[in-house]
Amino acid sequence: MFHQFKNRNFYVILSGDLILFAASLILAYGLRFSLDIPAKDWARIGFLLPFLLPTKAVVFFLTGVYRGMWRYTSVPDALRLVKASVLATLTVMTALTLLQQFYGYSRSVFLADCIFTVFFCGGFRLAIRVLGTNKRAMLKYWDRDDDDGLPVRHRRLMIVGAGDAAANIIREIQGNRRSEYEVVACIDDDHRKHGQTLLDVPVRGSIERLPYFVNRFQADEILIAMPSVVGADMRRIVAACKASGLPFKTLPMLEALVDGKVTVNDVREVRYEDILGRAPVQMDYAGIGSCLANKTVAVTGAGGSIGSELCRQILRFKPAALVLIEANEFNLYRIERELLADRHAGVLRVVLGRVQDRALMANVFDKYRPQAVFHAAACKHVPMVETNPWEGIANNVIGSQVLMDVAEEYGVERFVQVSTDKAVRPTNVMGASKRVAEIALQSRVPGKTRFMAVRFGNVLGSSGSVIPLFRKQIHSGGPVTVTHPEMTRYFMMIPEACQLILQAGAMGTGGEIFILEMGTPVRIADMARDMIRLSGKVPDQDVQIVYTGLRPGEKLYEELITQGEGIVATAHEKIMVLKRDGHRADSAQPDQKVRGQIDRLAAAAATFEPERIKAALKEIVPEYAPANPSAPA
Repeated sequence: MFHQFKNRNFYVILSGDLILFAASLILAYGLRFSLDIPAKDWARIGFLLPFLLPTKAVVFFLTGVYRGMWRYTSVPDALRLVKASVLATLTVMTALTLLQQFYGYSRSVFLADCIFTVFFCGGFRLAIRVLGTNKRAMLKYWDRDDDDGLPVRHRRLMIVGAGDAAANIIREIQGNRRSEYEVVACIDDDHRKHGQTLLDVPVRGSIERLPYFVNRFQADEILIAMPSVVGADMRRIVAACKASGLPFKTLPMLEALVDGKVTVNDVREVRYEDILGRAPVQMDYAGIGSCLANKTVAVTGAGGSIGSELCRQILRFKPAALVLIEANEFNLYRIERELLADRHAGVLRVVLGRVQDRALMANVFDKYRPQAVFHAAACKHVPMVETNPWEGIANNVIGSQVLMDVAEEYGVERFVQVSTDKAVRPTNVMGASKRVAEIALQSRVPGKTRFMAVRFGNVLGSSGSVIPLFRKQIHSGGPVTVTHPEMTRYFMMIPEACQLILQAGAMGTGGEIFILEMGTPVRIADMARDMIRLSGKVPDQDVQIVYTGLRPGEKLYEELITQGEGIVATAHEKIMVLKRDGHRADSAQPDQKVRGQIDRLAAAAATFEPERIKAALKEIVPEYAPANPSAPA
């Protein structure tokens, strides 16, 4: 608090305020007596000032009025000023009542003094902001050759959108003397905003006329400041930006912003994720908070794409401790450093090790006693697991079984297993191994621990996803490799998937397999073409698309449920659930029978013989039908 005493500007503001305090009191008396203040009231003013000035200054200081940067005065600063003025006035009136029973003083004088104080001090601060803004504006037209080193603004920025996000960006640019940008106009489809100004920036429309307004305002660059817009609307905006011929950038979608606020630092290139068309997730924060707040939570695979995002989102609910379990040393180091940078050191517990290590997991659960576990550790790369099936069994099946056993032994309240759509009628070892883990989960005898799984499709940008691969291929000039022209996949963003995992975990009562609503499947070939266009190139001209054929274990279409599974809706529009007592016999298999089958699967994996492993998988998952049987295992 007291570091302000070292700031020269603090004394400038304080001196101005003291003058304005005195002026407010004198003007209040002048208003009371029609500018003809009697001599006895001048005496009262002389008595009050030595007491009133320091009292107001101290109250203003203690209430944080002097902590604001007055070049950026805002509504919260004004509200703080009002509160401080009222409190200071009440303090003075209380003191006068105790000392002199308020004899000879007019209440209307102090009411007027409070109003004048707010008006004068607020005007003083507003003037500072206006003068600062005008000074920065003049610098645009003044070629400075002194040693200040301020660059002349030369990038004329046009913003698509005229809402809160645009206002934040404009305010930040106007408040930064060294910014290379000048906002020349905003474009918005809302006709009610046309002809108005946003922080002195004209608002025009509509977005279809963007190329016209680009020429009219001689813009150099475009910023899409509409973080809540997705899908078809975003594609329309991107098309208009491309038609203008100018470079353009965007802000992240709202679910990717932890606090919902946007700044210039968030500006980035438009990505495929922006035009996918997924609406923001509505979350039951109270329900999730009841499961995570002030509790110890463990995340396996904490350094992976899903695991790391789960960690970020879980920390929003202020757990007592977060246990990061990860087998990859570098991934664990990376997520630990990221979370430490966000000042979460006090709650982090870091464990380097594999989930199939029963002794280690027992030690970890005994030491930290987690109340909720999110099991995201898995081998998920289909061709890699297909050629190394023993590792997929060790991680996806044995590791899951070990973790569930230990969770039950140490009284975990909720166990949420991350599954995949590839577990539905699997054609590869990865999908079959994840289906075995689901069966093992549902076969457990109900008890204190609520076991549940969450099944969803591909997430954009995760490790092994086609998005990073396509970006790299496009950057190098192509070709972009697609396995089959008709291949489709379900996609969602990583933050959305993790939000729904947390939501499903809070809803589960035990034994459920939750299915996330994945929308419409996307053709991989169409995705490749969209990404090529976003890079400013033309598909099949600037960058070629080459079809390479299905890889071992791949299938053309993914499914989220198997025919006969009893799927029902839940209270959340994006989450469905499979009935535990569905028509499938394997969903009701007793625990011991499944354990015996998994033991035989583990024994087959120990031989490192792919055909034996696949035969053991088929014993547990009868619908497992290996694709490309002639392909090398």
